[in-house]
Amino acid sequence: MDQRVTKLEAADIANLESARHWVREHFEPDAQHKYQLVQEKLRLLQGILDAGWIDPTETAKLQSLGVALGDALEQELHMEWVMVEDDAGSDPALKMPGTTVILFPLTMISKRVESGDTVDVADLFAKVVERTRELAARPDYRLS
Repeated sequence: MDQRVTKLEAADIANLESARHWVREHFEPDAQHKYQLVQEKLRLLQGILDAGWIDPTETAKLQSLGVALGDALEQELHMEWVMVEDDAGSDPALKMPGTTVILFPLTMISKRVESGDTVDVADLFAKVVERTRELAARPDYRLS
């Protein structure tokens, strides 16, 4: 089966919002508005990782961090959340409008933490942004 890209359904939106809520709750109540800023999202993610608040076996929590990273990428690159279905199942992803570029941010942090790597969130973010912009500029990734 080829990839099938669809809009988010109500349940998908609710799942993403639940993940965002879990991450956002790490801010003090009067500072939760900071989640709206890309750099504050990245700072919060790094703080959660550095504090060791998530065990490498807590995949759902690690993927919640991936949702927040995805939100930062969405803002920076003007992407959109979509669902991608293939033989392996259905997952939320980010799509660059007008291109075939698709990112799967939910596992960008989790796969690194689960393999024992130290994650530099700002560096990961910068590399993904740079590579995504490169791909989106290539004619073979543009939709005609």
